Amino acid sequence: MQKVYYLKTCDTCKRILKEIDLPSSFELQEIKEQEITVKQIEEMLALSGSYEALFSKRAKLYKERGLKNEQLTEEDYKRFILEHYTFLKRPVIINNNEIFIGNSKKVVAAAKESLHKN
Repeated sequence: MQKVYYLKTCDTCKRILKEIDLPSSFELQEIKEQEITVKQIEEMLALSGSYEALFSKRAKLYKERGLKNEQLTEEDYKRFILEHYTFLKRPVIINNNEIFIGNSKKVVAAAKESLHKN
């Protein structure tokens, strides 16, 4: 599978997609317009190892709901990501059996290297 979960209104997502020069074979899913399904988040879990890795603690709702003061379980992380797109750490880039989550320079560099190995 070659897929990117992103937000088109996010300047960081746009910059990263431009920077990594995504091959045309990739499917783009705009997560505000097309919600993440249970099957999709479970596919991401299989590659990432945890829902927490997919969860954005920078999300405005995370702070507004006071979630940092709670002990969240893996099921909580999954539920929140499915409940509102803003809880997914973005972008999520899946290149076959590799997953790249978020926008740190290290993650973006690794994704770029993975996409252009040939």
